[in-house]
Amino acid sequence: MTEEPLPEALSAEINTVLDEAGVRTDRRLVMRLLRTAILLGEDGTDRLDLKIASAALAEMRDAFRLFAPFKGVPKVTVFGSARTRQDDPLYLQARDVAAALATDGWMVVTGAGPGIMQAAAEGAGPALSLGVSIRLPFEEKANSLVAGSDQVVAMKYFFTRKLMLIKESSGFICLPGGFGTLDEMFELLTLQQTGKAEPTPIVLLDQQGGTFWNGLKRFIDEDLAPTGVISPGDFDRVVVTDSVAAATAEIAGFWRNYDSLRWVGETLILRLRQEPTDDEVADLNERFAGMLASGRIERSAPRPPEVADDELLHLPRLALHLDQRQVGNLFRLIEAINTLDSAPAI
Repeated sequence: MTEEPLPEALSAEINTVLDEAGVRTDRRLVMRLLRTAILLGEDGTDRLDLKIASAALAEMRDAFRLFAPFKGVPKVTVFGSARTRQDDPLYLQARDVAAALATDGWMVVTGAGPGIMQAAAEGAGPALSLGVSIRLPFEEKANSLVAGSDQVVAMKYFFTRKLMLIKESSGFICLPGGFGTLDEMFELLTLQQTGKAEPTPIVLLDQQGGTFWNGLKRFIDEDLAPTGVISPGDFDRVVVTDSVAAATAEIAGFWRNYDSLRWVGETLILRLRQEPTDDEVADLNERFAGMLASGRIERSAPRPPEVADDELLHLPRLALHLDQRQVGNLFRLIEAINTLDSAPAI
């Protein structure tokens, strides 16, 4: 993206403002935000468009401040219907899975509304619950567990809300719901399929004996995949279950050995918790050769950009040149890494 330059005198004035405000960290990015705001004004941007941009930025700032104190705590987002009643088996299922994850040290993020969202917040407890609510003229008000709490933020726009519900979490559990829940679930799948989000575990959880998600899987297998609008196996990244134990095991198990990734130029770096053996690396190369654009999967020391950022330098690494068309299948390699004999015990 080419940045449009501002007049030298104006840039100097902005720098003076930043000096007076005490902005030192990531100053270039703050300058870019201010430059964009000024250019929007210069463009004669429509008033409504300016209101959208202004409100969206303000909402994101509020949400960033909400999540900042909990940066090092793993989070799982629970999606589901706001209309689910407290005597519904799905309500109990959401409460129980949130409680199980909270016991393992996870924070639970919800849309802060009633129904499934309230159940998940109830299961996790106030200290381990974060809420990102939406302001609507009907139906969704912050539930009693988070209303008035300093661990909830309200949004005007669905797109900023979805950004924060997805951006901060390392796992996702979707329970049956309506258009909103399905919208959130399909956005998760789209981000994973296209590689626009890092791989994370996704669980579709139903009540015991429930068939809600089975209908979705049948539609995907019988109507989407055969027409070629998605690739065969795109839905394999999702775990469909009616078991709280299986859901929690999937969320935790995804992070058993895999820790994180980073691109360094055209090289993908996978950070692990335990270094694999020579035989295990050889086996990974044999099984996943089709995912590589060139070369082999190899053990690696931290690369210079990682060293410069002091980024998890203590962790062992695998490096590979991934075929970009295979980015949606990266979860398969991660699953294999998590089940290596050398992987830490769960």
